[in-house]
Amino acid sequence: MNIIFAGTPEFAANSLEAIIKQGHHIIGVYTQPDRRSGRGKKILKSPVKLVAEAHDLPVYQPEKLTDEGAQKELAALTPDLMIVAAYGLLLPMAILDTPILGCVNIHASLLPRWRGAAPIQRAIQAGDTETGITIMQMDEGLDTGNMLMKVSTPITEEDTGGTLHDKLSDLGSEAILRYLESIRDQQPELGEVQNNDLANYAHKLNKQEAAIKWSDDAHQVCLTIRAFNPWPVAFLTINNNERIRIFEAEVVSDAVASKPGIILEKNKHGIVVSCGKNAIRILKLQISGAKAITVQAFFNGGKDILNVGDNLNTKVNDSGAQFEQS
Repeated sequence: MNIIFAGTPEFAANSLEAIIKQGHHIIGVYTQPDRRSGRGKKILKSPVKLVAEAHDLPVYQPEKLTDEGAQKELAALTPDLMIVAAYGLLLPMAILDTPILGCVNIHASLLPRWRGAAPIQRAIQAGDTETGITIMQMDEGLDTGNMLMKVSTPITEEDTGGTLHDKLSDLGSEAILRYLESIRDQQPELGEVQNNDLANYAHKLNKQEAAIKWSDDAHQVCLTIRAFNPWPVAFLTINNNERIRIFEAEVVSDAVASKPGIILEKNKHGIVVSCGKNAIRILKLQISGAKAITVQAFFNGGKDILNVGDNLNTKVNDSGAQFEQS
């Protein structure tokens, strides 16, 4: 088959590498245009582009695929199949209809559970115990196409957004190879229609929602901390408006009941903070300008912040006066 691959981040690059090593014929690789990133605003190539260049594959980087010129360029490649993984650009019907076998997506969720941009993190945040990869026939909807293949994996209590991403990246590679093998000598099946009533939208992550809500149940706070590690990273704010990022915490079910957001304990074992129900023990954190460290290292350093009795719901307004967050 003549295959076009479209993707951008590391998640997609892993699948592209696997497809190439399996000997499939890639006639073109689509990825988003190079972007400026980091403090130096250097122009960086996407992980998918780096893999494509390493294997001397032609790379295409249109700003959008709704342009007639970009559509004609893709059609001229005469693809049999287009594989998409976290590409980040809308595929209009003209593109979806171009390959003989259509376009399939490597989606990081057991559809229809989580559709949208952040299925990995939303699954952890929601307390799901299982997730996986769905190979989906793409249509004009947002992750609404027929399901061609599913491969599942458990979500453990130790999983973070980062570790689960890596698991699913490997699983996605395995799944797409299995799918390609299944259609090598036969026409692909139409797949299973999704039940829209079971679908949830996995909203794109943003830094603002990473602020810890102490009124939440301690279990939910810990889920959010795990889901947002390594990005955008859950954080608390102390009364000088300094953000402290939290990478790891655990539920404390026997803590003394108190108003949410009050520090109850501080020692080398952790910093215990009351929540809407129960409390959490912070185990790993990062102060602005420093690297992430264990609470034991933080405690031994003797920094005079995050002390017993502090109210983490307080902030400082522009006039310098303290006020309590709602």
